[in-house]
Amino acid sequence: MIEIERKFLVKSDAYKAEANKKARITQGFLNTHKQRTVRVRLKDNEGFLTVKGPSNHDGLKRFEWETPISDKDAKSLLNLCESGVIDKIRYEVPVKNHIFEIDEFLGDNAGLVIAEVELQSENETFEKPDWLGEEVTGIIKYYNSQISKNPYCHWDKSQ
Repeated sequence: MIEIERKFLVKSDAYKAEANKKARITQGFLNTHKQRTVRVRLKDNEGFLTVKGPSNHDGLKRFEWETPISDKDAKSLLNLCESGVIDKIRYEVPVKNHIFEIDEFLGDNAGLVIAEVELQSENETFEKPDWLGEEVTGIIKYYNSQISKNPYCHWDKSQ
């Protein structure tokens, strides 16, 4: 139940041609406390409830628990979420022994594209495809729970 994950910005849309899966995701947060987040997700017609604990010092590792729920329950729970429900398209791209999940955000977060790769250990190596950009692992503003509160359209992009 420990998630080890690295996050990157994406510098081109070349990943789309390499994707073997694509899904529409709507997600909201019932709780965005820094010690725990509780997320409701509707991925196409599948619902999920997820609890995440705080990240370690470098943002690479944290507790994650997830369970499937009905799409009806997910839709009902999304109505109870904090403001800032996220809408995105997720692409899954196999690269050697890993699967990169690339989220292309929509709505107030349009223009933001983030790739994540889950690892078995903190020191695990993986191939970095050409479309992978700057690493943003551990940078709080790139957490979905924070993107829901401070959408990309409000970011100062001159920095």
